[in-house]
Amino acid sequence: MSEKLHYSKWGNGPDTMLLFHGYGQDNAVFADYKDQRYTFYSVDLFFHGKSEWSKGEQPLEKSEWKTIIDSLLKDNAIQTFSVLGFSMGGKFAMATLEQFPNRVKEIILLAPDGVKTSTWYSLATYPIAFRNLFKSMIANHERFLRIASASKKLGLIDKGVLRFVATQMDSEEKRKRVYYSWVVFRHLKFDIGKMARLINENKITFSLFTGRYDKIITAANMNRLVSGIPNSKFEILDAGHNNLVNAFFTYRSRPERE
Repeated sequence: MSEKLHYSKWGNGPDTMLLFHGYGQDNAVFADYKDQRYTFYSVDLFFHGKSEWSKGEQPLEKSEWKTIIDSLLKDNAIQTFSVLGFSMGGKFAMATLEQFPNRVKEIILLAPDGVKTSTWYSLATYPIAFRNLFKSMIANHERFLRIASASKKLGLIDKGVLRFVATQMDSEEKRKRVYYSWVVFRHLKFDIGKMARLINENKITFSLFTGRYDKIITAANMNRLVSGIPNSKFEILDAGHNNLVNAFFTYRSRPERE
């Protein structure tokens, strides 16, 4: 296997948890997550941190992701485990659940991408004409700015979302990361009804957290998934998208938490 998945490990709890970060982050975003129940494996997703993807624009298939994670599990003698995914990492948490449903004990999603696919994502990654336009923005920042400005004027994009996107497109390196992350991960799509059935049938503990002020991934977009899992925990924390991970750490550390 030529792809290299880098990860950090800490803790020595009896249970294992795999952690998948959000866009523009790396595995260190979870470094402050401490829980004596777990041994943590925090992964650098491809195009982030030290993980390496050698296949250009070729999409990552779910079967390949299964092989990659299976290697991590075998290397560390892991049988059963929990998964946590934030934002883009939610796709990888769900892909892991889908490939190993009988080995996952718990899944925690923080404002997960992949539950509801945006129109912008579909346009940028599927029709070849739109994909080429998106790719052209890597070298031509002015083109991105013109399209973003027009989208804002037409009311096609929330100004909070636009600010978030702009911070991820303000250098050529960042624009490359946006493009390759979107294009290479484009086959990580999910049948939400199927995901709910896997969780229910395998009696997997399920928790979902969103931010009250999150404009990127909203609580309303999670209803379809939550409604299909009768025993789910759904919490809306006082946070936006960028500080949701820290809000989750605070929530988990509360002594009064059930």
